[in-house]
Amino acid sequence: MRGSLKVYIGWDSHEEIAWEVANHSIRRHASRALEVFPLKQESLRELGLYSRERDKNASTEFSITRFLTPYLAGTSEGWALFTDCDFLFTDDIYQVFDYVEGDKAVYVVQHDYIPSKQVKMDGAPQSVYPRKNWSSFMLFNLRHPAIKALTPQVVNEASPSYLHRFEWIEDDEQIGSLPLDFNFLEGEYPRPDQTPRVIHYTNGGPWFTDWQEVDYAELWKQERDDYLVALSQ
Repeated sequence: MRGSLKVYIGWDSHEEIAWEVANHSIRRHASRALEVFPLKQESLRELGLYSRERDKNASTEFSITRFLTPYLAGTSEGWALFTDCDFLFTDDIYQVFDYVEGDKAVYVVQHDYIPSKQVKMDGAPQSVYPRKNWSSFMLFNLRHPAIKALTPQVVNEASPSYLHRFEWIEDDEQIGSLPLDFNFLEGEYPRPDQTPRVIHYTNGGPWFTDWQEVDYAELWKQERDDYLVALSQ
């Protein structure tokens, strides 16, 4: 791709350190410059871009605002990436373009699984629905008509299921598939021999007291320590 990739990472007031580590890790491993932005619900409300009623059952503050990513990217061409904040990047994010063809609307890891736990990180119930976790890592083709149609009005008025199940894309062939290790769900898949390029602590990560022993916890803690050292310099 030409130019720098715009990356929007969901920001949640209960997981600020997770956001900082995700931001630090994606930048540190990138082979080229990135533009990284926190996707903050309060800021989007102040800008008049997000007006839905607050959902007390939402697992994160960016549960719905993630779908504003293409609009926020503000361009009619190129690509924009959304990721949850509970991610750790261990390799160059630009490698994702080795698996991209220009005619798809969006690229995701197409998980097909039943969650192993009934309760998530901070006690929130674990929901089960079709295409679960597809929307936690979305690479948007900003030129595609289906992406251009994902306007703030649609994001504010459509049901959560319509958005998260990708019902806004009429043709499933427009959803591109990425290798599993671009959104590896820690605790949901067997630990592979090779470290995944993108680790997703979907059930909870080491920033929570009760989640210190998850797979790849040591990698996340090392990245956190690197971030704190960089912050102090």
